Amino acid sequence: MNESPKTFFAPQLIIKSGVMELDFYIHAFGAVELRRFSNDDGSIHVSEMTIDGNLFHFHEERQSKGNIDPERAGGVTTIIGLFVPDVDAVMGRAVAAGARITSPAQDYEYGYRQGSLVDPFGHEWLIEKRI
Repeated sequence: MNESPKTFFAPQLIIKSGVMELDFYIHAFGAVELRRFSNDDGSIHVSEMTIDGNLFHFHEERQSKGNIDPERAGGVTTIIGLFVPDVDAVMGRAVAAGARITSPAQDYEYGYRQGSLVDPFGHEWLIEKRI
């Protein structure tokens, strides 16, 4: 008997046209690029990555379909929560790779240590762990 595939969540982050590299995610979060589809000029059309087995994608903006990058949108519409063993270490790597901290890591009364940052492409990340 074949098992049904497990349901999972795989966000697609929209990037501007003309982006040539996504090394920030490799250096900051330890992401691994699984595959890439490039345009004729070498810019990224789609990139599929994983962080510790969690799949996510980048897709070049498609204005005709309303898919625009955060800068063009004038802000973010989604915050990506990334649960990690060491919030401070991940935030440090992210800053070294080019992120901007929007809220330093701190412990909250609801049982989480969280800090937020914006990556070089305008996406907001909430780096967190349960404490």
